[in-house]
Amino acid sequence: MKSQRSYPALTVTRKAQAALEAGHPWVYDAEVKTATDGIENGGLVDVVSEKDAYLGTGMLSQKSKIRVRLLSRNANDTFDDRWLERRVRYAWDYRKTVLAPQDRTACRVIFGEADGFPGLTVDRYGDILVTQTLSIGMEALKARLFPILYKVLTDDGQTVSGIYERNDVALRELEGLQQGKGWFPLEGLPAPQSCITTIVENGVEYEVDVENGQKTGFFLDQKFNRRAVAALSEGKTVLDCFTHTGSFALNAARGGAKRVTAVDVSESAVEMAQKNAARNGFLDRMDFKVANVLDLLPQMLQNGGSPYDFIILDPPAFTKSRKTVEGAQRGYKEINCTAMRLLPRGGYLATCSCSHFMTEALFSKMLVSAARDAGVSLRQIEARQQAPDHPILWNVPETDYLKFYLFQVV
Repeated sequence: MKSQRSYPALTVTRKAQAALEAGHPWVYDAEVKTATDGIENGGLVDVVSEKDAYLGTGMLSQKSKIRVRLLSRNANDTFDDRWLERRVRYAWDYRKTVLAPQDRTACRVIFGEADGFPGLTVDRYGDILVTQTLSIGMEALKARLFPILYKVLTDDGQTVSGIYERNDVALRELEGLQQGKGWFPLEGLPAPQSCITTIVENGVEYEVDVENGQKTGFFLDQKFNRRAVAALSEGKTVLDCFTHTGSFALNAARGGAKRVTAVDVSESAVEMAQKNAARNGFLDRMDFKVANVLDLLPQMLQNGGSPYDFIILDPPAFTKSRKTVEGAQRGYKEINCTAMRLLPRGGYLATCSCSHFMTEALFSKMLVSAARDAGVSLRQIEARQQAPDHPILWNVPETDYLKFYLFQVV
């Protein structure tokens, strides 16, 4: 590099250089050739090529296979509080552009690498922000970053009563970080008395437990897919499989479904779904079942079919690594094929996968195979992805994970 830099340097392989120049923000441990002495774990480092060309500045993680996560490719960036504030404002301004005001009260404010904050998730549930910090570099930055996050939103007229940290995830241990959860201390702002809040999404009201709920409390990425389901639900008899706390089922009921059955293997999730139905006045058109969908659908088929003309399949990720993709394909095919066989001709199917490793090509191939085995054809209504507050960077395939299809079975 021509100019003197203040950060220690890591020299990386040509393979890493090619990936960084193509826009990917990670350097893996095996791609580091040399490093200057005395580098602080979680600190900032310059990444350079074998010919000493500057490739970017990122956060070092000495215990992770992802050794460096880039923050910037601009050698003039200073990474001070003003830089952090600009980046947070950029993320919030994007949400203000792609989301209507009513959709911003429950949304993802920061989506890791897609917003230039690798390893950080920030979700908003009403007046509570919930964070999940999965990289040691972001852990080192949060004492500066979180007050800035509070400032940016409140400067824009948003009400924020507290920031709750949901760091109770095993992935933190891969970074050498401890698990834990609790309120982040903000100067001059007392912590809220309760971790329970309410949100309204697509006109449906939910109670959200930010302390104990799934992920950060709720699955925000399906917001507009739920809206698409509601638009098809009028007069339908709907079976919502893997309902969790009932979000697809509730949207179907709000869309005018004649009857909705919500099924999940978790008794506590079904109880929460019932509470949410009662909260919204839908109990007269909804019923609930604690059951394993993988067993229930074949049993229904064996018993002669079902009364449903709209089936929703929103399973948990069947695969979280490349090694298990083949088995996941079989699982996805089994439930989709059975659902197709249960539906009458002219019935409707909503189906999705939330695994990055189950690519769109693999998922589509699975659906073609399932339809062939079920002896049906699929008339596509819509192909959708995650909501735009979970933006996809085309040069970072890990940000592209949700596949969602609406079909008529003919």
